[in-house]
Amino acid sequence: MNKLIDWYKEGTPFLWVCAAAIALSVILVLGIVGFIGYQSLSHFWPSNTHLITLQNESGQKSKIVAEYYQSKNKVSPAGKYKDILLKTGNRDIFGLDFRWVKDSSITASELADKYITFERREWGNLYGIATKIVETSSDTELPGDLWGNLQDKITETSQIHHQIEKIQNIEIGAINYEMEQIRLHKRSLELRDELTEMAIAEAKLEVEQLDLQYNELNNKLTKLSDDLNKYSLYVDVFSDNGSKTIKIKVSSIVRAYTPNNIGTFEKISIYIDRIDEYIFDSPREANTEGGVFPAIFGTVLMVFIMTIFVTPFGILAAIYLREYSKQNVFTRIIRISVVNLAGVPSVVYGVFGLGFFVYILGGEIDALFYPEALPSPTFGTPGILWASITLALLTLPVVIVSTEEGLARIPRAFKEGSLALGATKSETLWKVIIPISTPALITGMILAIARAAGEVAPLMLVGVVKLAPSLPLDGNFPYLHMDRKFMHLGFHIYDVGFQSPNVEAARPLVFATAFLLIAIIIFLNLFAFSLRNRLREKYKSIAG
Repeated sequence: MNKLIDWYKEGTPFLWVCAAAIALSVILVLGIVGFIGYQSLSHFWPSNTHLITLQNESGQKSKIVAEYYQSKNKVSPAGKYKDILLKTGNRDIFGLDFRWVKDSSITASELADKYITFERREWGNLYGIATKIVETSSDTELPGDLWGNLQDKITETSQIHHQIEKIQNIEIGAINYEMEQIRLHKRSLELRDELTEMAIAEAKLEVEQLDLQYNELNNKLTKLSDDLNKYSLYVDVFSDNGSKTIKIKVSSIVRAYTPNNIGTFEKISIYIDRIDEYIFDSPREANTEGGVFPAIFGTVLMVFIMTIFVTPFGILAAIYLREYSKQNVFTRIIRISVVNLAGVPSVVYGVFGLGFFVYILGGEIDALFYPEALPSPTFGTPGILWASITLALLTLPVVIVSTEEGLARIPRAFKEGSLALGATKSETLWKVIIPISTPALITGMILAIARAAGEVAPLMLVGVVKLAPSLPLDGNFPYLHMDRKFMHLGFHIYDVGFQSPNVEAARPLVFATAFLLIAIIIFLNLFAFSLRNRLREKYKSIAG
């Protein structure tokens, strides 16, 4: 009994409770990340297709080619049964690419070995048997191996797609940007009553030169478009009314493969290729197809800009509160206000950012520096600058509190020793105190990044959009366009999960984007952690 009492007094039970709580927290975190990772990464694995015979209540039978996607056990007055979700694809034929059926309605199911999975740029997957490739204009069948020709033409049209995107988004985009700059320059001269005949002639000459470049690129686009639509493919597919043949353009196909007849290495190659497409391509089909590169780029760029804004202001505010301000009632009120700001709902910051930064500050900037663009706003509309500043304001309390705590942990002996050696208070602050407290400053930055990267509500008001026509960073001067709207992974999750017209097709992308956002946050935090540990080791001897 005495041993039990001693064991209790030593605090061992509380130690075990704390250890169990930590272990449970780690298990929950790993479980959540693992579940999201499995749901997202398994989506990119090529699934087998089956030829399924369905029988309705009146006894009529129909055949479809589909993937087994999901199943649910259900109970009815008649007993237990299973609902099966089939990915039927062929949306342009069926109207939907998913169908729920009862297991009892499936009378036969076999691997559809002859059927090809066509991943298309529009209308989702197509399951069918390729019969012939023809030249679109003459409907003449191409000689040679059908499968080899198909793969060659898919590769060829994919390269043409990339060329067209490059011309449209980069080269023609640069011309349009230059044309707009010329227009704004003329308008600026006009507002200042400096628009002379010479200036008009120079602007006209520049526009004519740009028109020539545009016409050359437009002719090139026309030729590429003709090459893009040069070949068509006939495919036999199943519909509810039986087999039918449809004609599709080869240029609409992203990739084609027979999932039942390829080996593991080929499936791994397709798997890697699909992940590569998801990370580095732009979205298609209302964000339910393609990639999320613009959202990745926008998320990372916004976090960096936010960090640039919040770090110096947070550090300076903490230094003032700790080192310069008198510890009186006024200072305590400031500290309480800072702590309370950390608990304000993020959407409130979004409303403030929209009202103050966008409408008031942005409107004043437009009136002072961009009058030639009015009434079209430049900075008086949501953009990545206002989104970054709004999130900097949201995370500012975290940086202030973390930095102030780091400054408070520095022994007084360091300060007194520096002052005793003849250093001024400013020299002591910048050469002794701040270097030693750098790990704490970076800790505040880590917490700010972790919170800001996952915020969605304020961004919906101050700059994030479903689809951005161009990235905030490009090759046109001034290169970083702080006034542009941008895409964000957090908003992409919301949009795909709650606004998508094709819920079943969008669900895996919700997990994929969530997992990608977690991975980016972890990467940014690991970078900050490594920097903090390096600085901690650097000043370890001093702190010791």
